[in-house]
Amino acid sequence: MIKYFLGIVLGSTIVSISINTLIIPNDIADGGITGIAIILHYLFNWPVSWAVLLLNLPLFFLGMRIVGRNFLVLSILGVGVLSATLSLTTHLPALTHDTLLAAISGGVLTGIGMGIIFRSRGSLGGTDILAVLLTRKTSFSVGQILLGIDAVIFLCAAILFEPEMAMYAMIYMFIATRVVDLVQEGLSLSKSVLVVTSQPYKIAEDIMAKLERGVTLFQAIGAFSGEEKQVVYCVINRSELSQIKQIVREQDPRAFLAVSEVPEVVGEGFSSWKGH
Repeated sequence: MIKYFLGIVLGSTIVSISINTLIIPNDIADGGITGIAIILHYLFNWPVSWAVLLLNLPLFFLGMRIVGRNFLVLSILGVGVLSATLSLTTHLPALTHDTLLAAISGGVLTGIGMGIIFRSRGSLGGTDILAVLLTRKTSFSVGQILLGIDAVIFLCAAILFEPEMAMYAMIYMFIATRVVDLVQEGLSLSKSVLVVTSQPYKIAEDIMAKLERGVTLFQAIGAFSGEEKQVVYCVINRSELSQIKQIVREQDPRAFLAVSEVPEVVGEGFSSWKGH
């Protein structure tokens, strides 16, 4: 539990630094409750930290009986820590006044921070809770509702201020979303390989002998021909792909080979369960 708490604190600090040193000084909007808080800051000079906390309170009250208890507790913890770190980092100087550079850098920093929070099983509450509530009353999914809320926030920013604010916000949010995925899933250096072949044992033996990788065999039947074959499956590092292709080419030139990206691999020969 302490490890998760420290992760939420670290992630929230990174997000807060991004907002206070890159996003706010360059008049860039944000999505969700934080985006509304930033717009209120631009309009009325309200502290973003207090606005985030106050805007989340009614959502916590509404979600108390509907969303899961653990989700709600972690959301309250995440929002509380984020509000505190936003307040503590308010007076940090701007890192740049180049708006495009700020949107890109802010997206990277915010994505890293949010990825750490999510890996620590935390949540920033806000529109996540609202989306869970609305999805039970409508036919829309949580993702569609979150996208709609962000679209409304960006539209308000474009109307109240300048269209460029919303445009830079979209760049910022797109990069942040991609970086969140990278932090949560890892930068994939692994690939999965499926080989439909008439020589499964020879290919499997070569892979195990030359690459020292585990191999799994599946029974398969061709839908058109009705012919029984076996499928060779294994996960490899990207650098080993050319060797796999060479092995398959030598043993069965008529084999069907499919290669896919693997976001994360846990197990012998790759990462351990520690930290997951």
